[in-house]
Amino acid sequence: MAGAFKGFGQKAIPFLKALDFHQSREWFQENRDLYQSELHEPFCDLVETLTERFEAAKLGLRGDRKRSMFRINRDVRFSKDKRPYNRHLSAILSPDGTKMEQGVFYVHIGLERCFAGVAWWQPTPELLQAMRKAIATKPAAFRGMVSSLKKAGLELDAEDRLKRAPRGFEDVGDEDLAQAVRSRHFVVRHDIDPATIHSPALVDDLVDFTLGAKPLLDWGRAIQGTAVAA
Repeated sequence: MAGAFKGFGQKAIPFLKALDFHQSREWFQENRDLYQSELHEPFCDLVETLTERFEAAKLGLRGDRKRSMFRINRDVRFSKDKRPYNRHLSAILSPDGTKMEQGVFYVHIGLERCFAGVAWWQPTPELLQAMRKAIATKPAAFRGMVSSLKKAGLELDAEDRLKRAPRGFEDVGDEDLAQAVRSRHFVVRHDIDPATIHSPALVDDLVDFTLGAKPLLDWGRAIQGTAVAA
């Protein structure tokens, strides 16, 4: 397979550490070739290798080396933090290959941590409302999804939930459902051992994780269809 992922270079994380220390455009330009060979090009290969594997697994997620990657440059226009570079590199694979879709796979290689996620992140108000309604009115389907995730060793992220029930859902009594309708996002995460990013076996690890997270994708897609139809 042309462009198959062979692993990130051994200097990928050291490069990020050095870039974080210097935070200098001059330093980055002087070391751009190292960035390309150790980090950026392998990441592009990872995206395209995952796209082929996800297609074979019928996961409905794809990307490419142009549209999927987030820039390492930070947008500092509206930030007090004027450091020009991120401490990580990341990418999204989605149903249409863009970053604008919902029900996506995200992968993040950085200094603090390396991880992947499958997410319905910041869904539109209409979709979020439909998801909350589905939780309240079709609890068996929601609980079945949660149970399937648990069998795969995954659980929905509880961070960033509303402190109170959203309007219209105050009467949801069961604790698991009451917690769920307060969610702003529906996300499962998978920590990547930084020692494994230098091996092509990382692909298998990420495919296994995404297959385990498929119940979340399927649940959201079924609701998304009704939200669009409505």
